Amino acid sequence: MLSTSPEFKANAARALEDPSLQKALTRTRPQHPAKRAAAKAGLPEFEALRDIGRDIKNHTLQHLDFYLETWAGNVEKSGGQVHWCSTADDARAAVLAICQRVGARTVTKGKSMISEELAINEHLEAHGIVPVETDLGEYILQIRGEPPSHIIGPAFHLNREDWEESFRKVHTDLPADRVFAERRDIMVEARTKLREKFLAADVGITGANFLIAESGSSVIVTNEGNGDLTQTLPRVHIVLASIEKVVPTLEDAMSLLRLLARSATGQDFSVYTTFSTGARRPGDWDGPEEYHVVVVDNGRSAMVGTEFQDMLRCIRCAACMNHCPVYFAVGGHSYGWVYPGPMGSVLTPSLIGIDKAGNLPNASTFCGKCESVCPVKIPLPKMMRHWREREFERHLSPQGVRSGLGVWGWLVQRPAVYRVLTQVAAWGLAKLGRRTGRLSSLPLAAGWTAGRDLPAPEGETFFARYARLQREGKL
Repeated sequence: MLSTSPEFKANAARALEDPSLQKALTRTRPQHPAKRAAAKAGLPEFEALRDIGRDIKNHTLQHLDFYLETWAGNVEKSGGQVHWCSTADDARAAVLAICQRVGARTVTKGKSMISEELAINEHLEAHGIVPVETDLGEYILQIRGEPPSHIIGPAFHLNREDWEESFRKVHTDLPADRVFAERRDIMVEARTKLREKFLAADVGITGANFLIAESGSSVIVTNEGNGDLTQTLPRVHIVLASIEKVVPTLEDAMSLLRLLARSATGQDFSVYTTFSTGARRPGDWDGPEEYHVVVVDNGRSAMVGTEFQDMLRCIRCAACMNHCPVYFAVGGHSYGWVYPGPMGSVLTPSLIGIDKAGNLPNASTFCGKCESVCPVKIPLPKMMRHWREREFERHLSPQGVRSGLGVWGWLVQRPAVYRVLTQVAAWGLAKLGRRTGRLSSLPLAAGWTAGRDLPAPEGETFFARYARLQREGKL
């Protein structure tokens, strides 16, 4: 997927002016936070479970090589094959080689963000193989030629009428009087077309929410059942997974699964939680003849041992973006690559470089809500600050920003000068805004006032008020 992260500001400006997107965001904004809150309230040990989840992931990352080797050995014992891939190119080549060896013409795919990162669809199409997305949201996006805008609800940005319009363009046999009044109508229409694809597929590709070291299993969670059909009907099942998905034991996986659905959708558990261990064995009624796992690094091992290692704890629940005011103002496409929202603002610079993704860690209010709802307690604001520091150190931030920070740094080291200037500024701004209580235009602050008014100061500065209250004995 081609990154447009450097154009974040332009992307965001277009998103704010898109009435269809804003309608979709307004409709969905309150839903996930309310569902997560209800799920949390129904599980008294939820906060303790967050600590357990954090500790499981930390322990695994500290011994990542051991658990990956243990997992790979158990995959091979169960008749599967592991393909170690350092880069995206290596992973694409591995997937293509498997498909070509078995003569695949059609490949069904379960929802997989790592496949988006690797641009698997485009690679297969370029070699004459037809990939078919089977997740309902991914299916409509494939029809529309759009990338996902959310990691668990890929079509978050669409309204019902967008679905109907897209279906009518591609499903040419649709009767003119067919009405899509409810979600069920959309699901039935997609199912009608996808069933034949499931049956025709030579290879099925899924992602993996977890890889279990003690058994060599892969785990996927879905709400539609498409993942099960993708991995059991074709002759060959390919799992795509990044290295941090491994966990030590089944018990560890269950602890994380208890956090995952509650944090993502407010469910106790997803409708389908499927464990796959190797290929079909003698006596099995269904399952693939071959089971392959393509394990991808693609920059993640370079994060181990750095200030960004905590990002590898992420279990892709999307709780951070479901509670993010910035995400719900501009949507996922504004971030310009596979991973949007707060987690993308940390992960994307790690994978494609701060030179290409420097806008993302700056697209944050630092309200801290993302960290407070993360099921494994990833300190996302702290890591965004680290990326801002890296950007500044490499002279990648705009000169105006650098100059402003330089002036600010000089002033805050001189408290007396700082207090005098802030008092003068507060007095002057209060005079300018005395009629309306706000400032719609201000020199040196056009980046703020171009999109919103600046509230005019109404009294003392914080320092002056604090000093006065101390003198009066009120503090």
